[in-house]
Amino acid sequence: MGTRSEELFQRAVKRIPGGVNSPVRAYGSVEETPRFIQGAAGSYIFDADGRKYIDYICSWGPMILGHNDERIKDSVIRACENGLSYGCATEIEVEMAEFICERVPHIEMIRMVNSGTEAVMSAVRAARGFTGKDKIIKFAGCYHGHSDAMLVSAGSGVMTSGVSDSAGVPRGCTQDTLQAVYNDLESVKNLMEAYDGQVAAIIVEPVGANMGVVPPRFGFLEGLRKLCDDHRAVLIFDEVITGFRLGFTGAAGYYRVRPDLVTYGKIIGAGLPVGAYGGRREIMEMVAPVGKVYQAGTLSGNPIAMAAGLTQLKILYEHPEIYDHLVQSGERLYGGIEKLIIRYELPLRINHVESLGCLFFTEEKVEDYESAKKADTGAFSRYFTYMLNHGVHLAPSQFEAMFLSDAHTSEDIDTTLELAEKFFRQRESL
Repeated sequence: MGTRSEELFQRAVKRIPGGVNSPVRAYGSVEETPRFIQGAAGSYIFDADGRKYIDYICSWGPMILGHNDERIKDSVIRACENGLSYGCATEIEVEMAEFICERVPHIEMIRMVNSGTEAVMSAVRAARGFTGKDKIIKFAGCYHGHSDAMLVSAGSGVMTSGVSDSAGVPRGCTQDTLQAVYNDLESVKNLMEAYDGQVAAIIVEPVGANMGVVPPRFGFLEGLRKLCDDHRAVLIFDEVITGFRLGFTGAAGYYRVRPDLVTYGKIIGAGLPVGAYGGRREIMEMVAPVGKVYQAGTLSGNPIAMAAGLTQLKILYEHPEIYDHLVQSGERLYGGIEKLIIRYELPLRINHVESLGCLFFTEEKVEDYESAKKADTGAFSRYFTYMLNHGVHLAPSQFEAMFLSDAHTSEDIDTTLELAEKFFRQRESL
């Protein structure tokens, strides 16, 4: 007899494309059935069959305090008592904007939206409106949501216009999207020179976290800042993953590089559907209704999402020791995996920045998309299945990040390391 998750998946594939509402939830690459989750608490999630897992997805990052935090849940319940949605301006939207702008130095104005994709799409439009230019430079392996202009193939040449990864995207939508190599400043300089005076913005994940986890080389982000200054282009940091995670001021504060615009995702809603983009006042004042760059969202700044998000941001700001704990947890987990790699002389690499990490099944150093793609996805699949069957929930893809939360304990991490060591001892699995 099948499991409840298998039963639900068989129902789902009949009515939902692929049986999931986002490809990131699909287990096809690891040859498993998606686990259908019915609850979560702290560092754990529970599937429809009652199985418990130590969770290293954390709803893809926003559950930085852990699942179902009582303080956030209480704020949501209180907000719900007044109504679920108004489609009108609310006080808590103003409080959220003030709280962020007064504490994040590179954000002078901010606009709430409903997703990271929408935030990126809007930030790019604002950059184009501000500069009067059309070209955008992005990096192979960096994901910026599924708007047409950002779905550019990693296979297209560095010196050519983009070719979409996706069916349904006309070539005209990506012809102004140029692609450079992450961690390679020379590739960016070449594009800037080839399209002199045409580049509106460079958009980058300051930590490449959609090709696994790939930290920026020393001087890379600083180099992008200088190129933007020299060519009068806007520097956009996509902090959907790193925002409020690598410290309260995100990767911009962590690496001490000031972007012109920044985009955020669900972490500012404590996991509820929300996003935002913000930055320099003179750019943000290009946005309607005050400026000529049109962007709208009927339910943007939803009061329930704002209540959850503002509560979480206040906790993070008022308790900086949370970030200290995340650093310690990252050192314990990712450093522990590094020790196992050395001890057993394994053909693996562990990349990490604070609480973000990724185990690559390759001997090569992973510094960009091309080197990330050399990882052995079959070996990862075997590792994923072993860990899942022993109660550890990882992202079902070699090229996704692991996320730690404040709720993860030393015992959680030690259990994870013990299981990883048992798998690594079976060298034939690698």
